[in-house]
Amino acid sequence: MKVKIEPSIARGEIKAPPSKSYAHRLLICSALANGTSTVNGVINSYDMEATLNCISALGVSFIKENELVTVNSSKLKNSEISKFYCNESGSTLRFFIPLALMLGGINEFYGTERLLSRGLEVYEDICQKQGIVIEKTDKCVKFIGKLKPDTFNIRGNISSQFITGLLFALPLLNGDSVINITTELESASYIDITLDALEQFGIEVTRNENTFYIKGNQKYNPRSVSVEGDMSNAAFLDAFNVLGGDVSVLGLNPLSKQGDSVYAPMMVDLKYTSPEIDISDCPDLAPILFALAAACNGAKFIGTKRLKIKESDRAAAMAMELKKFGIDVSVNENSVTVHQGALCKPMEALDSHNDHRIVMALSVISSIYGGEIDGCEAVSKSYPCFFEDIKKLGIKCEVI
Repeated sequence: MKVKIEPSIARGEIKAPPSKSYAHRLLICSALANGTSTVNGVINSYDMEATLNCISALGVSFIKENELVTVNSSKLKNSEISKFYCNESGSTLRFFIPLALMLGGINEFYGTERLLSRGLEVYEDICQKQGIVIEKTDKCVKFIGKLKPDTFNIRGNISSQFITGLLFALPLLNGDSVINITTELESASYIDITLDALEQFGIEVTRNENTFYIKGNQKYNPRSVSVEGDMSNAAFLDAFNVLGGDVSVLGLNPLSKQGDSVYAPMMVDLKYTSPEIDISDCPDLAPILFALAAACNGAKFIGTKRLKIKESDRAAAMAMELKKFGIDVSVNENSVTVHQGALCKPMEALDSHNDHRIVMALSVISSIYGGEIDGCEAVSKSYPCFFEDIKKLGIKCEVI
């Protein structure tokens, strides 16, 4: 799908979509609770579809009516072979692997080639240590064996999704476990979201700095919960204000544990200065921050090395697309510099790189001089109504 955007200014009020990070976690906790739980605020997106599919693979039933999901869970399925379809959702894949291993048997995980190439080294090391067999192809990763309580030593400079996956499963094992983070913990805010979700469902985790103590034989308690507004996607809406718009984003929690809530002061810095910004704890903000730096005064970003393992190589992708606007970008191993320059209308189509956040970032910057973006269907991964919402704000866009 190609979308054409004309020069226009965004004005008005818009409600932020529900947080994808919270929705994943609250749905999984509901599936692990023995009884009926409800989660309000689950939008239709590819990532949510993947998590709901994997909940079904655990033997849990649910009913989805608009944004309300009613989850009915009793005993989790322990089939001889269970198949988990994760589409392109890295969160879904990494969250459900420990849950499948907790049940044991043969568990097969399917996803796109890009997803399965993003690396599962943490789980591979654990499986090797515990004698769990792994078989990998381009389309599937198969696990044979059962997860046991243990002390898990994990680097903190990898995706926090591995830690979250273990935090879901370890309380249900027949024995206590410990997670030691052996280096500085990056994306720590995502662990805070996980701990908040676990606490809401009655799971206790004791934390002493970078060590987590998890009692075994715990039980998830059924709950009725609501998903708060998504700071990650709100950032794309609020970004129009940096470009002269007047947008109020509603439905956000001012006390949110979401790490991407830091976007507001970062955007102020980008509007008025040429700052150095550390995004190691908020990598999902990179595309829109790069775009605003290009539109304003340039900036240097550090803590960028993990952008390579997202839905696209986000630093390289944004460098390629911003070049079409006349802006040079230098990409190094753990830093990105967006050089100050004269922004111009792109003379060729922009490419989504099959990445929802690239699409949204390019849409925002295209509102200045216009642009055409190929592959805009990628927004269905997390924010399917993005173009409908920015139209409501006055951005002129149409599907070609």
